[in-house]
Amino acid sequence: MKCLKKICVCMLILLSLNFILIYFVNADDESIPNISSPSAILMDLKTGKILYEKNIDEKMYPASLTKVMTAIITLENCDLNEIATVSYNAVMSISTGYVTANLKVGEELTVEQLLYVLMVGSSNDAAIVLAEHVSGSVEEFAKVMNEKAKEIGCTSTNFVNPNGAHDENHYSTARDLALITKYAMQNDTFRTLISTTSYKLPKTNKYDKEDRLFSTTNALITKNNTYYYKYATGVKTGFTTPAKNCLIASANNENLELITVVLGAGQNDKGLSNRYLDTINLFEYGFNNYSLKEIIQAGGIVQTTNIRNASRDTRKLDAVVAKDISVLIKTSDKDTTLLPEVHLKENLKAPIKKGDVIGSVTYTSQGIEYTEDLIANSDVKKSKTLIFVLIALIIVVFIYLYLKSKDKTRNKIKY
Repeated sequence: MKCLKKICVCMLILLSLNFILIYFVNADDESIPNISSPSAILMDLKTGKILYEKNIDEKMYPASLTKVMTAIITLENCDLNEIATVSYNAVMSISTGYVTANLKVGEELTVEQLLYVLMVGSSNDAAIVLAEHVSGSVEEFAKVMNEKAKEIGCTSTNFVNPNGAHDENHYSTARDLALITKYAMQNDTFRTLISTTSYKLPKTNKYDKEDRLFSTTNALITKNNTYYYKYATGVKTGFTTPAKNCLIASANNENLELITVVLGAGQNDKGLSNRYLDTINLFEYGFNNYSLKEIIQAGGIVQTTNIRNASRDTRKLDAVVAKDISVLIKTSDKDTTLLPEVHLKENLKAPIKKGDVIGSVTYTSQGIEYTEDLIANSDVKKSKTLIFVLIALIIVVFIYLYLKSKDKTRNKIKY
């Protein structure tokens, strides 16, 4: 009987532990976003750290997400005021069903106008005009696109056109598209383009009306609609039948900037677009679980050190950080103290001027190293004691030589 009771108690304990384990596992699972799209990524813009991934290296059709690469290459190779002329090919090569800006053969527009039409209205003819303006032809521009992709770090991307028109050999991955966007977001003009919600083309030499109006295809940044997300700042939508619905998006909440890429999305059972629902879920997961923690402000003292050959009143030097340092942390680790790893230059000695770089400091969080220069917070003057000693030695040597020569002269006279 006693044995049976022991067995029952043990079973109750095991069942209790099992329920507790299930509870905590499920609690953890609830924090992970439920993403229905076949491929998706969430990335911290500043560091490139991947916060969520799903099939991020699977080759997919990017559709109009391609235009992110087209825009950044154009920005890096053209002045915004340059004039580009619309070719016959740019107008006639666009297949039925693809969005156009109704550009006219021989029409002259600035690069800036074409970029707005490209990124706000997702116009495919504008992409061809820009490609031909930059490289002379679509084929040559595609080569530049692929070279740029490799330079950025893409490993599974191949572009054959500047607009994303479907082609079996035109593909990318969620990871690569996130890297391309991270790179493009370093350009302030690109940021302006992808956050613009409407644009109107002016009259031109071939079009005397101002009725070509374009509204952003990105519902995340359009107020008063189902998918509006208050932290969203851009970037680009895409769609073809083979690619389905695609979206690259960016968002900023308290200076934590995130990038998402969602590929191959469909609709949920209520007819809502999963590319937006998945993107919002990813952003919410990122902002709820990660944050930026300010470690030290520019000018903050990291270390005080003694400088060799320095005067007594300037010998102690404060090494201060040149720029603010903020790191990505998990919200649950917000109270964790990060210790600096200081590297001062070897053989530091006077003189040193205020502002001179004297080393570096590194903080590590989430496996990412954040390094900034350490600079001198004050002038360090050379010690005068050594100069006085040298002068004294010179005087002593001079006196010695003088006396010695005088002694020799006396000896000669005696002789």
